[in-house]
Amino acid sequence: MNVMPFRTRPKPVWSAVLLLVALTGKSWAQGCQTSSDMDPAVNTSITTAAQRYFDLAAKGDVASMRQQSIPSLASDFNEIESAVKDYQKELSAAQASVKASFLLNAPEPTPNQRAEFYCGIWGKNGQTAGSAGFYFNNLAAGKYAIVLLDATSGAGRTMFSPVLAQIGTDWKLGGLYIKSGHVAGHDGDWFHAQARDYKAKGQTRNAWIYFRESLDLASRGMNFMGTQATDRLYDEVQSVQPSDLPADGKTADLVAGTATYKLSSIYVWAIGNDLDLFVKRQVADISNTNQVYQENNAVMKALIAKYPEFRNAFAGVEVFAVDPSGRNYGTLLAMKDIK
Repeated sequence: MNVMPFRTRPKPVWSAVLLLVALTGKSWAQGCQTSSDMDPAVNTSITTAAQRYFDLAAKGDVASMRQQSIPSLASDFNEIESAVKDYQKELSAAQASVKASFLLNAPEPTPNQRAEFYCGIWGKNGQTAGSAGFYFNNLAAGKYAIVLLDATSGAGRTMFSPVLAQIGTDWKLGGLYIKSGHVAGHDGDWFHAQARDYKAKGQTRNAWIYFRESLDLASRGMNFMGTQATDRLYDEVQSVQPSDLPADGKTADLVAGTATYKLSSIYVWAIGNDLDLFVKRQVADISNTNQVYQENNAVMKALIAKYPEFRNAFAGVEVFAVDPSGRNYGTLLAMKDIK
């Protein structure tokens, strides 16, 4: 997760118990049960724990949440606390309902290996409407649960997804993903429809960015979970993925005059009801803010000159220069002011 001091990308997700690293080694299928497969008493204990963490978050009681977390999470709780504070207004006014729950059993640790959990009924073509897949690396042995709650209020839908780890008979908080169901007032279906429209017009970079936003909403910000819907969206993302924009941890070079800038990521950014294009670039140092400001503006101009289709999809562009320590400096311009 990337944390920025000035603002955060539409309410960040966070996880501690499940560490996702580069895929290496063998894959091992583990045990997984959906709510319909579980012993009713086990399912009740899991969903009751998830509801308890939701209630604590709705009250802003991060101290109690920390106390009831696994040790590694409790020792570094700042990002959970920040996410809960960001969303407390929405959560406090909402009624939460359980959308799905999953029990994951990893009887052995998976050092340098990928653990795969296949939940529910899978057909000959892969996932079905009620199935899900979870994919982790370097997972410690134990029992885990993932509960998907939807919190609905007048402000819309907020997705609250705790990751639980069983310690003794208790289900401790091991990670937490909170995400709005809308970005600038638009849901995943809207982004999907817009992406297909851009693809039909030949604006494949716009389509790629919008498909990814639809995928992020469909996965509730949990990139380790796959469903029938996310699998289909992933195929659409891949069908238009450009080779000249940063993706999958790979940077892309952007030439502006005599300078070459290294872009590290690009995605949708919501500011109020506007959808802006957010771009991160790598720099050695940001201490000379006047220089960084000029470079950020040069990146914006070069990016829109090279890809004019972005004018159709975004209200503005924000470029963040990030140094190796994570310090950053951001510059925002409305699209009409980029000439």
